Amino acid sequence: MASQPLTFLFLLLVTASVLESSASFEPDIRLPTTATIVPRSDIDDDLYCASWQLAVETNNAGSWAAIPSRCVPFVRDYMTRQRYASDCEVVANYSLAYASTVQIASDGKNAWVFDVDETLLTNLPYYRDHGFGSEIFNESCWDEWVAEAKAPAIPSSLKLYNGLKQMGFKIFVLTGRSEHQRNDTRKNLELAGYTGWEGLILRGASDGGTPATIFKSERRSVLVNEGYRIHGNSGDQWSDLLGFAVAKRSFKLPNPMYYIA
Repeated sequence: MASQPLTFLFLLLVTASVLESSASFEPDIRLPTTATIVPRSDIDDDLYCASWQLAVETNNAGSWAAIPSRCVPFVRDYMTRQRYASDCEVVANYSLAYASTVQIASDGKNAWVFDVDETLLTNLPYYRDHGFGSEIFNESCWDEWVAEAKAPAIPSSLKLYNGLKQMGFKIFVLTGRSEHQRNDTRKNLELAGYTGWEGLILRGASDGGTPATIFKSERRSVLVNEGYRIHGNSGDQWSDLLGFAVAKRSFKLPNPMYYIA
């Protein structure tokens, strides 16, 4: 049996060894401390705004009135450089790929629905002068822009539109624009290269105040009741695509500039 002095010395050496090991131990997982947490205001603007745009496009942001002021440069660059056009083209290509799988019946009831603004036409010239969506919507200024009928086509959407016509789809243009803007809207569409639609549907006087999702659902329902099969629906707002009487496939184009409930 070991003597007590030797036992005490052994325990002393073991304790010293444990203390030395603990001092040099580096944990694999470190919880953030007050010093390591980055305040939201200090997050890089491009990183924050890219995440904000994702929340907007996936509808996680819900209803919003204007883009954050810190994201104006980000949205400007997105809309005016190659990314926006590329994103729209990807959506159009997926739309055409799906459309090519549809068996077109001979009864003329195969339909595709398009929104107008930021779907067939781009209002970028207007929003360039109005903060790319950072300003609260001004209906009077907007009406003046619509009356000019100068909104250009989104090139990939025009290609999709013409491709669908060649396949035999009946095209319905369903817009939240008002009935009194019919002539200006028709003129703008035709000047931009869109022709041969089956119907151009706008908001009538009785539709005032009706949420966009309800208005567009009701108009699609009319088409369904007339025997049309809505195979596809293209729009930049979730309110263009959701609701009832929805298409078999819906395709959302990007739009970080404004939201319509």
